[in-house]
Amino acid sequence: MVLNRQSLSLFLGFLLTSFITPRSIARFVVEKNSLRVTSPDKIKGTYDCAIGNFGIPQYGGSMAGAVVYPKDNKKGCKEFDGFGISFQSKPGALPTFVLVDRGDCFFALKVWNAQKAGASAVLVADDMEEPLITMDTPAEDVSSAQYIENITIPSALIEKTFSEKLKKALSNGDMVNVNLDWREAVPHPDDRVEYELWTNSNDECGVKCDMLMEFVKDFRGAAQILEKGGYTQFTPHYITWFCPRAFTLSRQCKSQCINHGRYCAPDPDQDFSSGYEGKDVVLENLRQLCVFKVANEAKKPWVWWDYVTDFQIRCPMKEKKYNKECADAVIKSFGLDGIKIDKCMGNPDTDSDNPVLKEEQDAQVGKGSRGDVTILPTLVVNNHQYRGKLEKGAVLKAICSGFEETTEPAVCLSGDVETNECLDNNGGCWQDKIANITACRDTFRGRVCECPLVDGVQFKGDGYRHCEVSGSGRCKFNNGGCWHESRDGHTFSACLDVDGAKCQCPPGFKGDGVKSCVDVDECKERKACQCPACSCKDTWGSYECSCSGDLLYIRDQDTCISKSGAEVKSAWTVVWVIFIGLTMIVGGGYLVYRHKLRSYMDSEIRAIMAQYMPLDSQAEVPNHFHEERA
Repeated sequence: MVLNRQSLSLFLGFLLTSFITPRSIARFVVEKNSLRVTSPDKIKGTYDCAIGNFGIPQYGGSMAGAVVYPKDNKKGCKEFDGFGISFQSKPGALPTFVLVDRGDCFFALKVWNAQKAGASAVLVADDMEEPLITMDTPAEDVSSAQYIENITIPSALIEKTFSEKLKKALSNGDMVNVNLDWREAVPHPDDRVEYELWTNSNDECGVKCDMLMEFVKDFRGAAQILEKGGYTQFTPHYITWFCPRAFTLSRQCKSQCINHGRYCAPDPDQDFSSGYEGKDVVLENLRQLCVFKVANEAKKPWVWWDYVTDFQIRCPMKEKKYNKECADAVIKSFGLDGIKIDKCMGNPDTDSDNPVLKEEQDAQVGKGSRGDVTILPTLVVNNHQYRGKLEKGAVLKAICSGFEETTEPAVCLSGDVETNECLDNNGGCWQDKIANITACRDTFRGRVCECPLVDGVQFKGDGYRHCEVSGSGRCKFNNGGCWHESRDGHTFSACLDVDGAKCQCPPGFKGDGVKSCVDVDECKERKACQCPACSCKDTWGSYECSCSGDLLYIRDQDTCISKSGAEVKSAWTVVWVIFIGLTMIVGGGYLVYRHKLRSYMDSEIRAIMAQYMPLDSQAEVPNHFHEERA
């Protein structure tokens, strides 16, 4: 459905009664990706192409292929099997990109026929000189709904002049290789993606509504994981139209609008005399907006997905349950504040603006790089409209392509979203198979080779051919790249666990410390055990020295002494230690005794003398007397 700018116009019902004259032409932005020709040299370069609004564009990635222009069925409106044509690539060959001409049938049918014949992508050549347009699906065409749902290859519209260059090169027998690139189709400035879904609560509007309802159910889980993790900021939106002022009192406006014609939706079954009315849809759209606002205020914006999914299941129009009573039951089941939601919705009968719906009408008008919202449903990722199939895997790819590289969450690296390039030959990056450490890091856009941080230890290097541990803790990983060896329960290492230290053979060994350290023969090189009575025996990493007869080897002095002499010496040492200890104890006791005795004698003498004469330390005691008066 295509609408004009600002609040635009009422839909279908008003068109039938000639209520509408468009005020202006909608600003429609064509979402593009890059197509780069790599051969032949004469047309090598980068060209723009418009992303088809069906199939699965490889958002965040790229695809190389060889272009083929069929001799028959050039517009692709018939099945290629009927012409004996197959586009299936041979093993080891590049995928086939089929070039077909515009005209005679739907864009989607051309792509579907090429896909069935084995094509990996389709380029549609425009038949006139004009700015690129978006190839969309047929509006409400039931017959095409089934094959559109099954289109899985990407497609793009290319300009006429560029297509003629491709055709000329192919006619000359040149091999035409191109690269379709979607890596910059969605901006990816930081570690959070903002996206919005323009949707509708009407479940009786045909094929696209069915597709939308199915998408909301399927995508709910992934959306809630992204939102709860703080990776995304999601906002739902709903389109409304206004009724021209001259017709606000008409039957059609009253049945399809609220707030005196300010906010309207088309009649679900286009029957103004029975069934649900357009204003019922507006009210439920408004309720779903308020559910999001109240849930967002409660720091649980992801509950919107739960409410919308359950409302679709429990309150369908077909069962006559599309009403406030059923909606309130769903709201209550999720513990939302129904009073706040009712207050948010306001009074639909007042002749005044509704702040929530007024904001939605203003948001419909394109800003910046985003055009006006003219198609339902519409998905916008980082302010760029998504083009392609509204399907969980395809949409998740588009959202994941909006993250700055290496910041995408784990859900973006699942097998059904992207291919882990690190699994194929380690992505061509450095790895230590023994320690099971790799420099390959899988991202949504591909792999990056960067030396890892493992258990607090940083590896440094180019990430491709070389990474080595650095800093403290380096010896934990592959012994810091240094030599180490174990024998007979003894282990020696050349690694020094110090930042900036190099490999160094331990005492008793010599070598470069990296590839080898060999035992030093202390006996042969006369570095130890050289006394006359010594007998030397080399061991791995050390030596053993023994003395002949009744002698004892003293390692620190590299000498042999008599065992008996050593024993006598030891005995006398003990005696002298005891004697000196006793002497110190007796002397200390004597000094303490003298000090205490002297102090006692001094105190006694002072006491006796104080009885006969004043001492310097005592003040003279005054003699008090009493004088009697006569």
